[in-house]
Amino acid sequence: MQHPIPASSRALGPLVRRKRLIAASLVGSAFLITVTASSAAGLFGDRWEKRSQEAWQQYLTATGRAQSLARAYSETLLPVRLMNLLRSRARTAAAPAKPTPAPIASTTTPAASAPAGPVMSGGGSGPQMANSSLPRLIQLPSVRRYVNTSSAAYTRFKNWVDAAVNGSPGYAFAASEAAMMYQLSPESKYCTLAVNMVERQVADAEAAIAAGSNPEIAGDSYLEVGPMISDLSMTLVTCSAFITGAQRTRWSAYAEQSVWNIWNYGSARWGNRSAPWTGWSVDNPGNNYHYSFLEATMYWALATNNATWMSELRNRRLPALQAYFARLPGGGSSEGTGYGTAQMRLFSLYHLWRDATGSDLANTNTHATDSIYYWINATVPTMDRFAPIGDQSRNSVPELYDYHRRLVLEARQTANSEAAQRASTWWLSNIMMKNSSGVLLPGTQMNSGFNFRYDLLPSGTTATPPSSLVYHATGVGHLFARTGWDTNAMWVAIVAGPYNESHAHQDQGSFTLFSRDWLAVTANIWSHSGINQGTDVHNLVRFVRNGTVARQCESTTKISTMTVTPGASGGDFTANANLTPAFCDNTAVTSWGRQFTFAGRKLTVRDTFAMTAGTTATFQVNTPVLPTLVNSREATAGRLRVRVLEPANATINSNFSTGKYVEDGARYRIDVTGGTTGYLVELSEI
Repeated sequence: MQHPIPASSRALGPLVRRKRLIAASLVGSAFLITVTASSAAGLFGDRWEKRSQEAWQQYLTATGRAQSLARAYSETLLPVRLMNLLRSRARTAAAPAKPTPAPIASTTTPAASAPAGPVMSGGGSGPQMANSSLPRLIQLPSVRRYVNTSSAAYTRFKNWVDAAVNGSPGYAFAASEAAMMYQLSPESKYCTLAVNMVERQVADAEAAIAAGSNPEIAGDSYLEVGPMISDLSMTLVTCSAFITGAQRTRWSAYAEQSVWNIWNYGSARWGNRSAPWTGWSVDNPGNNYHYSFLEATMYWALATNNATWMSELRNRRLPALQAYFARLPGGGSSEGTGYGTAQMRLFSLYHLWRDATGSDLANTNTHATDSIYYWINATVPTMDRFAPIGDQSRNSVPELYDYHRRLVLEARQTANSEAAQRASTWWLSNIMMKNSSGVLLPGTQMNSGFNFRYDLLPSGTTATPPSSLVYHATGVGHLFARTGWDTNAMWVAIVAGPYNESHAHQDQGSFTLFSRDWLAVTANIWSHSGINQGTDVHNLVRFVRNGTVARQCESTTKISTMTVTPGASGGDFTANANLTPAFCDNTAVTSWGRQFTFAGRKLTVRDTFAMTAGTTATFQVNTPVLPTLVNSREATAGRLRVRVLEPANATINSNFSTGKYVEDGARYRIDVTGGTTGYLVELSEI
């Protein structure tokens, strides 16, 4: 027999369920504290540590909700002791250290009347969230989700920020670094500095606008809009209690206009003045500028929960991004290995968006994970340099630097593949980088202070060396191979794929050869600018008609192709490239195919081509040292030997001058002439 439930009991049903939820939270917290502490101590390994941190953050969100319930029902549902424990847990998690007075003078003080969370952009209303260094749902997540505050990397970063707080900021110090430090150690001095820096950015912009000029953020086609708006956004969220209502309004207006101007370039405005710009790369997900635009939009959208910009990202910008990189299997960038390092910012956005929204952009295709393997293979055997593909404007000599380390760290943070994570750990543990004094040292940490923050990303503890000796990034058309993973291995890089970015070169069909040092390499690396793009600085066939070098041209429809067949052993391979699509037209070259055979520490190159009347073809090899002519069909350059096998009438030019094709610093070039339909040339080491 069923007994009717009294009305009073039915009314208490929701309260009982809430009581059970709160009690479960308290019991679960004890387990999570134990697991988190053990994981942090390294008892369970990286994966357990990551999972426990995620669970702990979810628990903290739940306890925040439970705390609200507890306040409402504490009189009837919870014993006083349990109530105090719950509140204590929440306070401890949100504020691990008591703020201390700022040691530097400032006109900015915590605003008692400031809202607890950011006002919706444009003055709109919406749910406000209390300022906290903890991750929020659809809000900027905290760096606490991945930082080990007991690490040497944390100490370096803290010292870097403390120097800025004490009046000695290092080069390129950013407000977001101070905001990050507040999340990790909530002392008011960090937010004081961050707020002052952002206030200066906004005030300077307002002054420029009032004077009828564009603010700094609009410079160079809004290239730096990402870092500048992320500084503002992180400070707005992290340091909410230190920002006045008036500041919040001004900052929001400035940030909103900046983001709006990016995507509405034709009708961009500053103040009451029209300020249109070119819109360079707003619709090109493969260009480094685009990552800055996405960074500004994403940070601002997450900081304010702005429905307009969240919709713009979800419905337009991010789907286009995913579709673009789905077409680049194998990783890497069509901009090359110079400007391509900007993908470090892209990968950072991937895990920012994942941790904020739960949407995993990185793993909708293989590009981000593949890029780990791309950079492992693009690195030469001595582990200190990389394949010089495309413009190298930061440093024309392709030496590994903080940016490459950051790129792999960011990619590792997005990867779901344990094998890729372990491979990245191996690379991060074995690369070599020059310090500020030019001394080559293990690249296990950043050299420049403004990059210290990225060493807070976990590099892992379990390393697995790569096994494959041949890697073909088919999307960008870059091929890398080596005879082994020892430092004495011979290594080769070949380019044959799309040529569709302004920072890419006319290098379709080119190769680079390395064994302990450069044997044959583009002359661009010896230039001052690092942006010499012509065919005459690369190792390929130079076609000249009536004194003019035939150009290779950018195209989104005409694409060179390459097929790769593994050899009998090791890093041996044969690659066949169709390079005819690389040329602007067929007035000089009607067809060109190039076959590469790599075996026995030799690279053999066979060219087959057809030319129009009045066109000549020169097989060229750029070398770092002065060549010596052995005979008319053989030359050496340091440890490199070049032998002409076909045709019978082909000869090596005795003049090894590079001419005037690079603005300065070029080395030497071996020219083979006489071929009318092709060449067969062997390159080996002495």
